[in-house]
Amino acid sequence: MPEDTPVAPAALRSRLRALLMRLYKDRDPDELASEIIAAFWPADHAGGTRPRARARKPGNALWSQKDVLLITYGDSLIDGVYKPLDLLRDFLSENLSGVVNGVHILPFFPFTSDDGFAVTDYTKVNPTLGDWPDIQRIGAEWKLMSDLVLNHVSSQGAWFNAYRQQQPPYDHFFFEASPEDDLSTVVRPRITPLLQEVETAGGTKHVWCTFSHDQVDLNFKNPEVLKEIVRIIRLHVDMGVQIIRLDAVAFVWKEPGTPSIHLPQTHAIVQLLRVLADFAQEPVVLLTETNVPKAENLSYFGQLNEAHWIYNFPLPPLILHAMLSGDARYLAHWMRAMPPAPQGCAYLNFTASHDGIGMRPAEGLLPDEEIARMISTVMDSGGRASMRALPDGGTAVYELNATFFSAVARSYKGDTAHHLDRFIASQTIVMSLEGVPAFYIHAMLATENDLDGVTRRGMNRAINRHRWDYPELRALLDDPQSPQSRVLAELSRRLKLRARQPAFHPNATNFTLTLDDRIMAVWRQAPDRSQSIFALHNVSAETVDLPPRAMNLIADETWTDLLTGETLHPEEDGVTLAPYQCRWITNRG
Repeated sequence: MPEDTPVAPAALRSRLRALLMRLYKDRDPDELASEIIAAFWPADHAGGTRPRARARKPGNALWSQKDVLLITYGDSLIDGVYKPLDLLRDFLSENLSGVVNGVHILPFFPFTSDDGFAVTDYTKVNPTLGDWPDIQRIGAEWKLMSDLVLNHVSSQGAWFNAYRQQQPPYDHFFFEASPEDDLSTVVRPRITPLLQEVETAGGTKHVWCTFSHDQVDLNFKNPEVLKEIVRIIRLHVDMGVQIIRLDAVAFVWKEPGTPSIHLPQTHAIVQLLRVLADFAQEPVVLLTETNVPKAENLSYFGQLNEAHWIYNFPLPPLILHAMLSGDARYLAHWMRAMPPAPQGCAYLNFTASHDGIGMRPAEGLLPDEEIARMISTVMDSGGRASMRALPDGGTAVYELNATFFSAVARSYKGDTAHHLDRFIASQTIVMSLEGVPAFYIHAMLATENDLDGVTRRGMNRAINRHRWDYPELRALLDDPQSPQSRVLAELSRRLKLRARQPAFHPNATNFTLTLDDRIMAVWRQAPDRSQSIFALHNVSAETVDLPPRAMNLIADETWTDLLTGETLHPEEDGVTLAPYQCRWITNRG
């Protein structure tokens, strides 16, 4: 055992040992367990942190209905004078206090491409954004999420430069394969060649690049890579990060001749990180970023021993389809089939992120002709489409590139008059479902497609990554008639209401109702049964009248629409929803 390894509970060592035996059969698992513990709880740690005596038990105490996340780049707000992270903190304080309590700052490290996801140095903050004290100040006031870009690093960073020189330990840090290997079944979201030929001090090598040739995949078959990733997590936690997003985690373990996605060793790595999180003194929540079909995504909950949270990736395409078609049936059908998140786990719900609107999670949930119509409608509104490679050599749309605000600009029937109401309804669905809601800054700000950005940067995803001039944005927010002001005000109002409702706890009962094809309806009940909410969302441009007794409400209770404040008598009068109107009908006003 290394001399600097802290005394650790036997249960911690035992769990790590079992997982390490699955990953590194030719290494001493006891020695490796000690090294992993020393990496996460170094003896010289400034804070003196040590493992918990017992693992944190699976439960839902780490989140509540008050948890709402903002997703943003560190430089989504700029003015040419102040540090972007200072502007972000100002925006959070001035506009989102009491609205969101967490913020996901997309990769804030030095990088060379992919808007932050080709990292050159995991230990530094990109100086164009700010510094670690700026990150810590935000983390002191909001639950902070950071990206652990663990599948790959920049080809221009120090690690890969050392690999080219074949300098230990980096000479074995990157995954190599041969062009002669069977790579025909490898699953990946890009159409560029998988292998990149590079010249090194040890000769010609072929390195694995799941995404781009500037993003070279790490070799987790080398335990030194895993230990380095664990040290990076410790740094993030020390800097105030509470939620770790495991970027592209499904691809981390590769085996030629296999799909190289969701392999058992990948799940073992996630389980190992969960063990560290469970024994950490600090609150640490793991979120896996696995933009794949439902069954594969759900597998990252494991047996309560992997991710705390997983993204609800089918939500963006299904909500988009409902809003464009005026038909909630496919969304409701999927919701009925979704199991509740296990104890100690939760879904992360969203419609928009820094990436596009993924089409792959809609496979099998929407008919091909509906997906095609959705794609064409969004593209008619100025959107773009990004492609992925198929095993047979063909291509398919991987994601639609558009801001969600622009994506719902017109319906299938050509309706544009209800644009704002349609968009606000789409975001309200996210607020109403089981799980933790997260909102991309450009959804909160009703940002339109940045077509100039696409032209300027030559990248489809730039359409959804606008950088707001902060003084210009402030002027728009001060104008009560601007879309930015109207959308932010109404979403903020609804989120403040939501935070006070125990029936909107991320793990509260969620039962999908069948009322009308145009209505997405769920019944939520607080974990202690103290409150029920019937959340109704009209996804159409038509007025919908629900008949009396449609929802089987308890007759002797008073029912109030939280969004309008009116007292309702739905068992006598029924309920009317105007085009794109949402109602939160509760027995506890």
